[in-house]
This record gives sequence, C-alpha cells and structure tokens, in this order.
Amino acid sequence: MKKLHLIAAVVLVLGVAAVAYASGEAAHGAEAAHHGLNWKDFLFRVVNFVLVFGVIAKLAGKKIVGFFRGRTQQIENQLSDLDARKADAAKRLADIEASISNLADEKAAIEQEYRRQGEALRDSIVAAAEAKAAQIKAQAASAAEAEAKVAVQQIRAELAESVVSAASAMLEKKLSAKDQEKLVDEYLTKVVFN
Repeated sequence: MKKLHLIAAVVLVLGVAAVAYASGEAAHGAEAAHHGLNWKDFLFRVVNFVLVFGVIAKLAGKKIVGFFRGRTQQIENQLSDLDARKADAAKRLADIEASISNLADEKAAIEQEYRRQGEALRDSIVAAAEAKAAQIKAQAASAAEAEAKVAVQQIRAELAESVVSAASAMLEKKLSAKDQEKLVDEYLTKVVFN
C-alpha cells in the first residue's frame, strides 16, 4: 500500500512539474520555442518540488494522514448511522403499513358490529310491534266480546218487553175485563202465599 502511495506521489509530482514547466515556457514566448527543452531547468524544478513536497509530507504528513483517516472514519460512521436510520425508517414504515392494514380490519369489524347491532335493534322493534299488535287485537277482541254481550242483553231485554207488550195486547183483546181481574187475583194469591 505504501509503495502504491509513493508511485502515485511521484506521478503527481512529475505531472505538476510538467505543467509548471510548460507554463514557464509559455511565459518566455517564442524565444523558448527556438531553443528546445531545457532539461537542466526542468530537473531543477522537479527536485525543488520533490524537496518541498517531502518537507511538507515530513512535517505535516502524519496530521494529513490522520486527517484523512479521521475523515474516512467519520464518513464510515455517517454511513453506518445512515444505514441504522434507514433500517429504523424501514421498520417504522412496516409498522405504519401494518397499522394501516389493521385499520382496514378494524373498520370491517366495526362495520360488521354496527350491522349486527342494527339488525338486532330492527328485530327487537319488529318483535315489540308484533307484541303490541297482538295486545291491541286481544283488547279489541275482548272489547268486541263485551260489547256483543251488552248488545245481546239489550236485545233480550227489548225482546222480552216486546213479547210482554205483545202478549198483554193479545190478552187484552181476548180477555174481558172480568177475566183480567180473575187472573190478577190468582197471581196475587200465589205471590202472597209464596
């Protein structure tokens, strides 16, 4: 791993040096284009860059590596924290979905209970109405029977009166005054002696 870091650092240094040299060439303009590449100057710049980079790496290398390791650890912690949050959110979502499905079941159970209570209430109202109708029929029948008895008694009384008045009219026509007195005397005798 250290070898890979060293190779990457050398490639980076050479790339930066080439860019720096090219920018220096551009500053000299057309004159530098006639002379060709100044290897001595290029080598001096590369060595200078390597020395500066080496001093910086020596003095602040551990802090830079520590910073990047700390930052890596911080990112890993954040990622694991995000994974934990994601798992917690998935659990909460599952709980909410379960409660929603439970709400549908509870709604169906409540509707069924209300339907059952409504049917029971309807049945009790119908039974009460039928009982009341039977009671009214019984009261009407007994009232009709009582009225019929009273009517029969009135008819009998009227019939008896008409029979008595018809009989007395017939007797008056057939009996003379003398026969009537004789009958009255006989009945009075029977009533007095009895």
